[in-house]
This record gives sequence, structure tokens and C-alpha cells, in this order.
Amino acid sequence: MTKEEIIKMQISRIEKEIHDLPYHKGTEHHHGIMKARLAKLNDELNGGAMKGGGGGGVGYAIKHSGDASVVLVGLPSVGKSTLLNAVTNAESRVGNYDFTTLGVVPGMMEYKGVKIQILDLPGIIEGAAKNKGFGKKVLSVIRASDLVVLMTDIKRIEWLKQVEDELYRSGMRLNTKPAKISIHRTHKGSIQVVDPYKSFEKETVIEIAKEMGYGNAIIQIGEKVEGIDKLVDAMSKSIKYMPSVEVVTKIDLAKNFDPRIVGKKNNLVLMCADKGIGMDDFKEKLWKGLGLVRVYLKRERSAEADYNQPLILKNTCTLDDVLKRISNQMRDDVNKAYIWGKNARFPGQEVSFSFPVFDEMEVYFGR
Repeated sequence: MTKEEIIKMQISRIEKEIHDLPYHKGTEHHHGIMKARLAKLNDELNGGAMKGGGGGGVGYAIKHSGDASVVLVGLPSVGKSTLLNAVTNAESRVGNYDFTTLGVVPGMMEYKGVKIQILDLPGIIEGAAKNKGFGKKVLSVIRASDLVVLMTDIKRIEWLKQVEDELYRSGMRLNTKPAKISIHRTHKGSIQVVDPYKSFEKETVIEIAKEMGYGNAIIQIGEKVEGIDKLVDAMSKSIKYMPSVEVVTKIDLAKNFDPRIVGKKNNLVLMCADKGIGMDDFKEKLWKGLGLVRVYLKRERSAEADYNQPLILKNTCTLDDVLKRISNQMRDDVNKAYIWGKNARFPGQEVSFSFPVFDEMEVYFGR
């Protein structure tokens, strides 16, 4: 029996134990220990593939280009290829049978001056987390992207939840933020827990940390955390938080479709790509999900900005990040920043380099 087979057997055993044990305050400690062991085994089983890109194979050595990358993820034959062809310059084969796409097909979509690489992946199936079907190869491409598009058709809406669950088992957390838990390794002092919100018993936190391989560390919990899963996730090496957009295709086949059956979701798109239904909504939701902004530079304070070549950054960046993008030396050559745009109190407002960027900001750096 190989090491991988042994780990899979251990994972199955722990998953069964977790499933069979009711969760309440009295069992929280034991649940935490079991989930910590499960997370550590998953890190060991999947860590290499997740960090290294999945182990090759034709069509899987993806060269990322553009300002951001998006993957189309869904069950077979939900219209991923049709969507890719409709919004990009790609030519992905289209058919009405399962597994039409046998490799990863890239295309480039331009929207609001931003280049977004979109990847059409083979249909993901239940069990991919355990390498069923295309398994880890597909999952490695998903993890390396900036946003996930979950796709199903009008006749298989319930599969959206199944696909999301499969990604969850693979360590991907969609449209959620990590809990405010910081972990600082130390050279001595054992494990110290700072939890002013009393989210967990300190002994539980310490035991979980030990299971996850922490010997000496300061664990600081900065908010009230509900659920032991978030604590385990904070200590795992392979958890990735990603934005996602959900797409229901072939909407033209439903005469009386009620959007309420998929719930109230800000990231949901109803679509029929070959008839052009939902395309503008899809592009806008990608844009918002990626959280990108365009920053226009001015060469002279009184001149117009260069609107043809914006800098594309995440909306969490500051003007200091803009300077670093332009030149490592420029930070030492300038000491003032002036901005124009919707978040400026007045045109040409002088701000510090810690000022957050916003979309269509115009900026001039000088002395």
C-alpha cells in the first residue's frame, strides 16, 4: 500500500467519525481535534499538487497572462465552452455530450480596459478532491486563479451546491473571508492563546494547534468566531479564500423560471450565452468580484492623465503600491501625491502615500 493510499484511508476513517459524532458544545473539543487531524492529512495529501500546479499533463501547464485569471468550473456540458467563445477570442470545441473539453482552453476578455484571462476547464465531477476524473489537475488550475465561475444549467441547479462542496473539500473557501485569527510562531514559550472574545476553550485551541504542528506560537483571536472549522482553517496551510460568481445557463429552456429557487445571491447570473442573455451582467459581476481598479497617471500636475495605459491594481492597494509598480526608485524621488476622481474631496487633493486607490483615480507624484 502506497503512502497516498494510507493517507486516503486515514482521511476516510476520520471523515466517518466526524460525520457520526453530533456537534454541540460538549463535543466541540473532540470535533476540533478530529478536524485538525483531517486538515493536516489533507495538507499532506494535496499540498504538493496545490503549490506546484498539479503535475503536468497536456493542456494543464497554463501560462497566466492579462491582469487577472478566471476559471469556468462546473459539471460536464453546462455551456462553459459556449460562454468562453462568446466573451473571448478563444475557440473551445462545443458539443452536447459530456467531457467535450479534455484540456484547459484559455481565452482573453477585455472589459473596462482590463484584460481578464478566462480558462475553460474539463467538467468537474463529484470525487475530484480525491482525484476522480481529472481530479487534482483541474483543482490545481482553479486554485491558481483569481476568481471561480461556478456553472450549471437550468435542469441541474442543485449541482451548484455539489460543486461548491467539492471545492470546499479541496480547501477552497468561496465568497467568504478568513476569521481574524493571527498566528505568530515563536522560538519558545509553548502555545499562548489571546482570545478576549472567548470564542473557544483555550485548551481546545492549544490541542488543535499541536495537532496542526505548532510547537511554540502566539494565537490571537481578533473577533468572535463561531464554529471550530474557522479555527482549523486559520491553522491549515492549504486553505485558499476566493471570490466566485454563480451562473445558471440555458435559461431560455425555462418558460416560468423563478430566480428564488436558487436563493438571493448577489453573485448569481442567469444566462443563455448563444442568445446573448446575461452577458453584460456576467462581465460586470466578474469585474466586481475581482476587485480591480484602474489608476491613471499624470506626467504633469496640470496635464491630462494617460487614459490609454491604466495601472491595474487590487482595490486593497494604496498609492505606495502604485509607486512600487512604477519603479522601486521612484519612492525616494517623490514626496507628494495629488489625486483626482470620485473619492477626492476636491480636484488635485494632496494625500499621503497610504491613501487607498479607487477605480478611475488620477494621480500625480511630485515634490
